[in-house]
Amino acid sequence: MLPPTLRPIRSAPVSRPRGHSALLPSMLMFGVIVASSGLLLMIERGILAEVKTPPPRGDVAWRSASLEPEEQRILREIRNRTLRRVCGQERARSVWALPPAPRRTLLRHIIVNDKYKLLYCYVPKVACSNWKRVLKVLDGRLGSVDVRLKMDHRNDLVFLADLSAEQIRHRLQHYYKVLFVREPLERLLSAYRNKFGEIKEYQQRYGQEIVRRYRQPEAAAASKGDDVTFPEFLQYLLDEDEEKMNEHWMPIYQLCQPCAVPYDFIGTYERLREDANRVLDAINAPGYIQFPERQAWYKPVTKETLHYFLCNTPQGLIRQLLPKYIMDYSLFAYSLPNITTEYCRQ
Repeated sequence: MLPPTLRPIRSAPVSRPRGHSALLPSMLMFGVIVASSGLLLMIERGILAEVKTPPPRGDVAWRSASLEPEEQRILREIRNRTLRRVCGQERARSVWALPPAPRRTLLRHIIVNDKYKLLYCYVPKVACSNWKRVLKVLDGRLGSVDVRLKMDHRNDLVFLADLSAEQIRHRLQHYYKVLFVREPLERLLSAYRNKFGEIKEYQQRYGQEIVRRYRQPEAAAASKGDDVTFPEFLQYLLDEDEEKMNEHWMPIYQLCQPCAVPYDFIGTYERLREDANRVLDAINAPGYIQFPERQAWYKPVTKETLHYFLCNTPQGLIRQLLPKYIMDYSLFAYSLPNITTEYCRQ
């Protein structure tokens, strides 16, 4: 066993591109289904009926020789239309329309850079440590993005929650607003391997609670919380209120509220460097500031690792959990996971 270790861009409607006759109908159908009220039906189609939805891809990259313009434009349009459709259905359309608890969560996750007029909503397990490093360099509080220091996630950073209501309104109206997203189950697996495989504090605070809930008393008493299984972790998430989850596994929709904040750019983990450099270009950051390389110690979630964990988790458990993360799948145009027998035999 493996160790547990956009303000959306207002583009014009996209015409049907040549050479993508197979891709376009399936992606447009994905967008139509997502934007409708039948989100759970999509889960059934994606998993039970063995429908293979298109693989997730990132937004348009600013500088990339491998850019596929048609597919990128289609995904961007699907994401934009879905945001407009879903966010127009009785959901909070401004920060001040949010209930108090979600508003506090949002304001605590948006980092402010006044020098470059940038607002960045950080999402744990979506390269947020490196983004915080970049923001500290932009602010002159860190000499280089390559400085090898343990990241202090609070000091030398300003959050919207630190400001007055008038200051918040001004920045939301005038600053460049950015969010980066990641495939939901991949993000959960990354959090699981990191927090329960490496971080003692999480093993003690959350791991021991999880084993107490889902194991026999004798087995739970013998655990230090460092042996939580991935199915146990997913069961714990299923039983939790998503608005009260730890930020490392809270849905991105709850953390950054894309219906309440009109993000100018939504980048993806899958195209991290290209999208990050596009943001730096957009705010006219100095050319010497580049998004940092991945830390040498970081253990990425590969396709093979995700395949292993998903195929060794009961399909029914994943199917039950997906509704909690369906807004992340739908708003950010990610394909639902394929955990069919055929997929797991590969």
